[in-house]
Amino acid sequence: MKQAGVLQRDINALIGRLGHLDEIVICDAGLPIPEEIPVIDLALRPGMVPFIEVLEVLRGEIVIEGAVWAEEASAELDATLRAAMAAWASTGGQGVSVTQVPHDAFKTRSQKARAVIRTGEATPYANVILICGVAF
Repeated sequence: MKQAGVLQRDINALIGRLGHLDEIVICDAGLPIPEEIPVIDLALRPGMVPFIEVLEVLRGEIVIEGAVWAEEASAELDATLRAAMAAWASTGGQGVSVTQVPHDAFKTRSQKARAVIRTGEATPYANVILICGVAF
């Protein structure tokens, strides 16, 4: 049995399939997800599993070169996401490019993701598209 890092088997399988420039979405409980996009559903009840905890766990697992989130995110959520991306950059040795788009554009772009990890987060616009980088 794996004893460290991500233990959730579907997330482990997803990580193993990711390549450069692949995109995954970490989302709140309310983001509409098309039927054809694979979903790893971690939502147990409102607020559980929190969005930011999923980001923190993934930081030790994948290289990210870019992130996209909605312009409509609150100032607090925006600051939290920027801090998370700065921390991500410090662990991977690369900068993380940040882009903000209107929420409707975010929803459209999320439809081409390799997968969506749905959390129980109830904070409005707590969604991010992560763009995979490379470790070399």
